[in-house]
Amino acid sequence: MTVQWQRNEIQPGQPPTDDREEHVQRSRVGIVVLMAAVVALSGCSSGSKSTTNQSSQAPAATSERLNLKDVCPAKIVIQTDWNPESEYGVLYSLIGPNPTITKKKLLVSGPLVAEGQDTGVQIEVRSGGPAIGFDPVTAQMYTDPSITMGQINTDEGIRFSAKQPTLGVVAPMEISPYMIMWDPKRYPQFKTIMDIGQSKVTVSYFQGDTYMEYLVGTGILRRSQTQGNYDGTPGNWVAQQGKIAQAGFATSEPYIYEHDLREWHKAVAYALIHDTGYPMYPEALSIRPADKQKLAPCLKKLVPIIQRATIDYMKSPDKTTQLVLKLVKIYNNGWQYSPGLAQYALNKMSSDFVNNGPDKTLGNFDMSRVQRMIDIDTPIFVGQKKPPKAGLKSEDLVTNEFIDPNIGMTS
Repeated sequence: MTVQWQRNEIQPGQPPTDDREEHVQRSRVGIVVLMAAVVALSGCSSGSKSTTNQSSQAPAATSERLNLKDVCPAKIVIQTDWNPESEYGVLYSLIGPNPTITKKKLLVSGPLVAEGQDTGVQIEVRSGGPAIGFDPVTAQMYTDPSITMGQINTDEGIRFSAKQPTLGVVAPMEISPYMIMWDPKRYPQFKTIMDIGQSKVTVSYFQGDTYMEYLVGTGILRRSQTQGNYDGTPGNWVAQQGKIAQAGFATSEPYIYEHDLREWHKAVAYALIHDTGYPMYPEALSIRPADKQKLAPCLKKLVPIIQRATIDYMKSPDKTTQLVLKLVKIYNNGWQYSPGLAQYALNKMSSDFVNNGPDKTLGNFDMSRVQRMIDIDTPIFVGQKKPPKAGLKSEDLVTNEFIDPNIGMTS
């Protein structure tokens, strides 16, 4: 489906959304409550640090392409935008034997291991969301210069491009799992989000999600049928007995509602925001542009390592899943993540979200797709009195300079 952006349908008079509030809502904060309600809290260590029970050490890298010691920072720090989960598995898969888990700061660190080889540097993966006061990752990167890379959605990069620019260097997920779901038994006629727009059904979403302004601006949905009251919990859905449509993530809510939510326990149907023509890259690993020259020798080796690690993780995720589940248990911050949900997310990632895209390369950016996002989001942010960088171009937001074009998923 092709849709044309109608700029005159934006409503710039609508009050701007606070950046921090938006990030709270977009970071699935309500799912903490949901999962705490449906999965019993597990016991965990009360100490601030814990070490995984692994006895072996990874051998030192024998291949020069895996040796990061002389070109990278001694510790590569990656800031995620949420708690540990399968969607971020590639980052956790890079952590070698005997990682140090710091409960107080909700982070895990250890030797950066690629293809079974110790690269000679450390990696630290920090949780986002509640761990950083629900601040945007962009803001955290500019507050803490020790962060090497952060997970940045394309629309977040556009929003902060004027004063806090970021540069995406690799996108482990090709497609965003943002979606709108509905009860297929109540609404068997719905197949797409446009079908919902042709009805009178209310669509509940996270207040401030930029894609909703796009859906309204293009006429796919009507503003009168949207309500920015979704907080990640199932209360409204249950109270309405599934009469509404609801935003969420294709890697989480469909499983939770069918398997964990006792008040529902039925399948839901959904359609992706991506399929409406909003081609955001989700959680692309990004740097501060001012650091590019300094990090370039490191990124030339590190980015291909992340590309290969993504493929390896998708093929053999079990060990990493065990670490993710262990971290959730030890952090014990209200976020719950079951083995069933972890496997469901992996299955969805494999089938729908982690792939090469239109070419044979995993993790690279389609510049025309990024430009499409700039064209969509710029008038939205201008209307919210948060204008992006003047004359913003794809090259300002992402780069394929460090991508190895020969690394891709194979069937």
